[in-house]
Amino acid sequence: MEQLVGILVKGLLFAFIAGMFTLVFVMSRRGRKQAAQVGEEYAQLPRMAAERGWAYTARAQGQIDQYCGVGPFPRSGENLRAYHYTTGQFRGRSFKYFEYRYNNPMSGGEVAERKQLIVESVFAVTAPGPGPKVEIYRPGKLDGMMDRRTKIQLGVPEFDQEFCIATKDEASVRGVLSGDLVPFLLSDPRAKDSPIALRGDDLFTWYTDTLSPQAVEERLNFLCDVLERIPAQAWTAA
Repeated sequence: MEQLVGILVKGLLFAFIAGMFTLVFVMSRRGRKQAAQVGEEYAQLPRMAAERGWAYTARAQGQIDQYCGVGPFPRSGENLRAYHYTTGQFRGRSFKYFEYRYNNPMSGGEVAERKQLIVESVFAVTAPGPGPKVEIYRPGKLDGMMDRRTKIQLGVPEFDQEFCIATKDEASVRGVLSGDLVPFLLSDPRAKDSPIALRGDDLFTWYTDTLSPQAVEERLNFLCDVLERIPAQAWTAA
């Protein structure tokens, strides 16, 4: 009986070790495949820009400092780096998009290899005029504890349940949301993972991941669709 138990334990141990090796192999293979896909998407970005007459720069320094305090950017900073920085015209509007990268402050260690790199893909389209400073987004689990910004409720139960509105300019923001934008954000699936922010005459959206040609088309179209649903008087009232 003891011999049988010993054989069984050895068999289970072997199966466990074999399973771990298989898992490591699968994860490593998946990681290599994903890295290859990201590399191919990066290679497409300058080609797409050249085909459309857009200006592409692999790395730009200090071009995004003015966006500090918006979305994924720090409250303050200088000489921030933007990767795949691209500008041009899309649907008759000026735009820019790029990657902003930073180390996760929650990752431990002083060694660079131990720090977790976070990549934010950011898109901005020029609005018809300056608007109120506002961010509209779907709240995360920790927002109630971590996000101390002033928030307002729109008074539309379904919208207030799904979205947070961070602003100190309630009157002007209500003007922005007085047209077709509220039903659009509630019904359009892109709004689920596309926060929007207004700062001056720039309308932003972003997501946490690397840039891809498909995402460029999708997010720039989304921003243009948002702008088309903001009443014209909102730009003069801000």
